[in-house]
Amino acid sequence: MAPPTGKRVKGVQIFRPFVYGTTAKPFDEKTNPKPPGVPDDHTHSWTVFVKGIDDVDITYWLRRVQFKLHESIPNHVRMIEGEKGKPFELHETGWGEFEIAIKLYYVPESSEKPQTLYHHLRLHPYGRTEEEKEDMRLNGGEVISWAYEEQIFNEPYEPFYEILTSGAMPPSFSSSSSGGPSANKSGAAGSKPPSGGKSKEKDGQVKMVRSEGGVLERSAMIPLTNRPGQPFSVETEQVEIKKLQEALVKVEKMLSKTKEEVAAKEKRLKELKESAGK
Repeated sequence: MAPPTGKRVKGVQIFRPFVYGTTAKPFDEKTNPKPPGVPDDHTHSWTVFVKGIDDVDITYWLRRVQFKLHESIPNHVRMIEGEKGKPFELHETGWGEFEIAIKLYYVPESSEKPQTLYHHLRLHPYGRTEEEKEDMRLNGGEVISWAYEEQIFNEPYEPFYEILTSGAMPPSFSSSSSGGPSANKSGAAGSKPPSGGKSKEKDGQVKMVRSEGGVLERSAMIPLTNRPGQPFSVETEQVEIKKLQEALVKVEKMLSKTKEEVAAKEKRLKELKESAGK
């Protein structure tokens, strides 16, 4: 962790959404053949990862990720360095489920201590109902166990605040028309805007505009709708809220019914006591 530089931006809280978890698939001669050298008792291939929502780059605030696997796995502590535009991930094979410790290391400008998350590797279909388990079996046996999380930075130091809020476009992005020479690959004149956004020119300035359902490179937004491989969105949130509301209605009906039953039993008990006292 780098020594603090500058002052903290008081009264400010910034969050950045991301996804972490595992994806596993059983070995199958046709769809997922076992690679040479894999032990005979290994039944699945699996991946553990940390990445941005909608595959948005998060390496501007997250420098590296450490994955601590089961001690029976050779080299069970792995450090993955950030590569711009790529998720932090590692691929393995195995036969058993276990808890993975995921340690997040932030960029030096943050002066923040590493934080640790824990995730249970899922190799077999799971769910609240048999229908949910069956859906996984029908999906080629692929078991997806992902979690949505929001990284919160309370009163970040000024240099880190500038990094977090500098916008989707790199500082070198020019408002010149396409066809000009590129100053660099990440955002010069004539280059494409970051994934999830599109450029719009107004009064000689090129600004990023959020595309429908997409997010900007350094945005705290989440997609509006679900897309293949991207299960977290505003649409998902609304579906979960609806489920919670429906569950609340059921719970209230159950409570009301229980209160009526208790009242009836108390009334009956009172009648029996009065009858016994005569």
